[in-house]
Amino acid sequence: MKVGKLNWDDLKKIIDNSRKVKRDEVRIRSGVGEDCSVVEFGNYECILSTDPITGADVNAGKLAVHINCNDIASCGVEPIGILVTILAPESTSLNEIEKVMEEIGEETQRLNVEILGGHTEVTRAVNKMVISCTVIGKALKGRSVATSGAKDGDDIIVTKQLCLEGTSIAANDYNDKIKDVLTLEEIEEAKSYAKYLSVVKEGVIAGKFGVNSMHDITEGGVLGALWEVAEASGLGFKVYKEKMPISNITQRICDKYSIDPLRFISSGSMLITSDKGNELIKILEKEGIKATIIGKIIKGKGILIDENIEREVDPPERDELFVLEEKIQ
Repeated sequence: MKVGKLNWDDLKKIIDNSRKVKRDEVRIRSGVGEDCSVVEFGNYECILSTDPITGADVNAGKLAVHINCNDIASCGVEPIGILVTILAPESTSLNEIEKVMEEIGEETQRLNVEILGGHTEVTRAVNKMVISCTVIGKALKGRSVATSGAKDGDDIIVTKQLCLEGTSIAANDYNDKIKDVLTLEEIEEAKSYAKYLSVVKEGVIAGKFGVNSMHDITEGGVLGALWEVAEASGLGFKVYKEKMPISNITQRICDKYSIDPLRFISSGSMLITSDKGNELIKILEKEGIKATIIGKIIKGKGILIDENIEREVDPPERDELFVLEEKIQ
């Protein structure tokens, strides 16, 4: 099998076949495109999500916190606590584990998220360190936003720039290899993208504003996230390549290694659908968060328009980060 997420059909089949119980307390169930589950507890509901870090070496602890807290933020709520599991190969030093936990501690402090527990183990089952986290959040009953809530005619909004995570991984993990693509100053700027991976602020703002759907843009890039939102909502989309906010630095890395920035891992950017896109953008920008309308939710298929040519968007496959790793080594 290829490295990366399972394809949509295989994953959906496995999820459907393994889900033997459906509890009445579960208001929103996780699934393909729906990263969080929401469980009702009286007047409140608990939001839960889990994800591992496998594709990065530098900043792995930082990334582990943000990709999980971002899932909770995509429900429009603030994350409260995190559980951390670290599986390390025999070659790992205690200092390396301490460094990862130091990163996790620093990022959770910034987000006001408590480390609730976890598990740390050295094992022959892995050949590099794997960090898997579970995050929980809390909201009033019925307030959490679902990925599946997109409506026909909604504006599609993305925050900040796309590919922040992918670009920062490329600059940090392959510093020496991209010196023929970027200047030293540009490499440092690309590394600094790791500072902007959280979408908790915009998620909470959008949740209070009252949006129809949200999804943090991770593995599979913006096209993968769009496809998952549309599939979960039973709708399609029409987006424009020229409207995608991609930095010059990111574009040059993608051009050099012939990878698609629209399918490049993009933690740090939230995908939002709302029938009041321009109004939401003004609110976000007042809070210092850049936001861009890239298209509309529509009935039918997912369509990308590139130089007036329409093409249907396929289900997400493995992220371009894994393609970059193969080409750059």
